[in-house]
Amino acid sequence: MLEKNNPKAWLYLLPALIFMIVFMVYPIIDVFVYSVEEGYNFVSQRSSGFGLYNFSYVLHDTYFLQAVKNTFIMVIITVPISTGFALLIALALNSITKLRELFQTVYFLPYVTNTLAVGLVFMVLFKKTAYSDGLVNLLINFFGGESVDFIDGPYWAKMFVMCFYIIWIVLPFKVLLLTSALASVNKMYYNAAKVDGTGSFRIFMKITLPMISPTIFYLVITGFIGAFKEYSDAVALFGTDLNAAGMNTIVGYVYDMLYGDSGGYPSFASAAAIILFTIVLTITCINLLVSKKHVYYT
Repeated sequence: MLEKNNPKAWLYLLPALIFMIVFMVYPIIDVFVYSVEEGYNFVSQRSSGFGLYNFSYVLHDTYFLQAVKNTFIMVIITVPISTGFALLIALALNSITKLRELFQTVYFLPYVTNTLAVGLVFMVLFKKTAYSDGLVNLLINFFGGESVDFIDGPYWAKMFVMCFYIIWIVLPFKVLLLTSALASVNKMYYNAAKVDGTGSFRIFMKITLPMISPTIFYLVITGFIGAFKEYSDAVALFGTDLNAAGMNTIVGYVYDMLYGDSGGYPSFASAAAIILFTIVLTITCINLLVSKKHVYYT
């Protein structure tokens, strides 16, 4: 029988516990403390008191509000579209019998490619220069449209490129997981449905979708979290001064408050980080509640 209190088991867990306390628990507590310290001086490491002024400042900062707007737009657009496209591609790959592994490898290549390298490719495709308007604008001109500056132009154009870039980056990972989930569905269910004369769409809705719903739910949850943490992708496209480009994100705002040109304010950065944590936690809890009715675990 297993012992309930085994000292040797705790000894095995001790390295992991120490790692979590030092690198996860302590930083979280430290961020909460910083967020309520008012008038914190980065040089003297002292504050004038405790309160909620840092949260009030951040919530009234136009740069933070713009970052929140940008982040939410990215989340709302990229998560459902990337998950939907990934499901369609996975279904197509699952129906292929020959060269399936080759196509899976091709679709997975963007995921292992350096983010900044992909960003440079996107700049070549979309950025207008003194020598060219970019490949995308050449196609637009070919069909009779006018050139658009997707990198330094209007807000909607920059947001389009940003969302397109994020979808391109996350799509391979989602395709890989959904392809594996589809391959794990027991073929007996499909055979029984075909014997009853069930149509393909009904088979997908009543068998395939419920069976792979845990994987879809996992991708939606991680997609929301990943989209709320967007920063490096925006830097790859629009440079380090995201406030000037109007394309900053919440994580970018936190970084700017710590290390940017307006940096040296860990209290404001911590308050913004706590707000981001609250937003992500709330959305995750809502997804968990929704999943109880729509996710089926076998």
